[in-house]
Amino acid sequence: MSREDYEIVIGLEVHAELSTKTKIFCNCSTEFGADPNTHVCPVCMAMPGTLPVLNEKVVEYAVKAGLATGCEISRDSKNDRKNYFYPDLPKSYQISQFDKPLCEHGKVEIEEDGEKKIIGITRIHIEEDAGKLNHNEFGGGSLVDLNRAGVPLIEIVSEPDMRSAKDAENYLKKIKSILEYIEVSDCKMQEGSLRADVNVSVRKKGAKEFGTRTEMKNMNSFRSIVRAIEYESERQIDVLEDGGIITQETLRWDDVSGKTFTMRDKEDAQDYRYFPEPDLVAIRLSEEYIENIKNNLPELPESRKERYLKEYNLSEKDSKMLTASKYLSNMFEQALAICGNAKAVANWLLSDVSRILNEKEIEPDQIPFTAEQLAKMIELIEKGTISSAIGKKVLEELFENPRNPEEIIKEKGWIQISDEGAIKEVVAKILQNNPQSIADFKAGKDRALGFLVGQAMKETKGKANPQMLNKMFLEELNK
Repeated sequence: MSREDYEIVIGLEVHAELSTKTKIFCNCSTEFGADPNTHVCPVCMAMPGTLPVLNEKVVEYAVKAGLATGCEISRDSKNDRKNYFYPDLPKSYQISQFDKPLCEHGKVEIEEDGEKKIIGITRIHIEEDAGKLNHNEFGGGSLVDLNRAGVPLIEIVSEPDMRSAKDAENYLKKIKSILEYIEVSDCKMQEGSLRADVNVSVRKKGAKEFGTRTEMKNMNSFRSIVRAIEYESERQIDVLEDGGIITQETLRWDDVSGKTFTMRDKEDAQDYRYFPEPDLVAIRLSEEYIENIKNNLPELPESRKERYLKEYNLSEKDSKMLTASKYLSNMFEQALAICGNAKAVANWLLSDVSRILNEKEIEPDQIPFTAEQLAKMIELIEKGTISSAIGKKVLEELFENPRNPEEIIKEKGWIQISDEGAIKEVVAKILQNNPQSIADFKAGKDRALGFLVGQAMKETKGKANPQMLNKMFLEELNK
């Protein structure tokens, strides 16, 4: 049987750290990057006799996420104890939600090559994060840092509606975008603020029953998730084709080898011995409370995309790419308010800025310069002070050492040559050195003009005014 006869089935459990100032059950700071075990107290360290107190902001943020993803909001919810032992879980249980989550039955829409697809959301619930184990790379054991213990999370559990690694990537990007827009999580994957447990199974096409699934835990990179799904689905197909069976288990993805490795058998709900958390009261939400949050939801990516299409006449593709990231979209709007040229701002953000972000492997929220500095650079190009080619160099400099673009071009001597006499001298020199290009142009080869202009730009190190060059070359060639 060929691989085309199999279908991949994927479900994601997305964990997002909420952007509250304090933890879910105590007043300790949630700030990232502090020295180990400095953001801790008797409550999050699980000292005997301590009692949790639920952070109201956590409930509000979870309801926001539920409303933004089309979920039904539960008026009657509760917390539960999820029992398991792990060295970075000081209580030996996690306070989570089991049978009465805050949000259920939602959905988001993803799109690939113009084809739209609905991915169902089973539930969104609140829970506390565990601590972190810092492993000694030389084999000297592990140290426990409890700064992260008690940091509030929402877990967004999808339906198994994804059928490819690309589906999973698009879904996760959509969830990330929504959470950024409603400002409940900073979604910094490099800091672990957004991570996903990836469930993968395969079945023969047309089969009604799902295959046995495996789970890859705590993945926080789009690239790794795509690679892991592609590898694991191929591995499962190979096992089935060889007459074997898939074992339900938790796997570890190794990014270096590009393979999955067994960690432990996969638990089911009964293994966690859930029971209602006795130290916390039930969560009761009024209609007024939910309606107030709903009425104060900020603009979501889909509606912003539609606004860009209508207000700024941007293409569907450009509007979608800009609004996929709240940070990129905000920079677009702030720069546009200064320079007034929507197309130019969009082009710079989606071409050169995005290219440099990819090269540096950083996210839009890590752009070091301001929207004002980007707008000032675009204004310098529109005034003819610098060329677009020099603009690219200015942008590179803004990434390395952000400052006023006017300072950059003065320091580097990049002010555009617009003096007619100086440009005429360059044109004459280039024509003298390229008689074949003159003959080609006379023979109707229009590309020869572009070559000559390119040579002139090279001669002036990109500082000549390209419009003036074009005009003067045409005047001389048509004589």
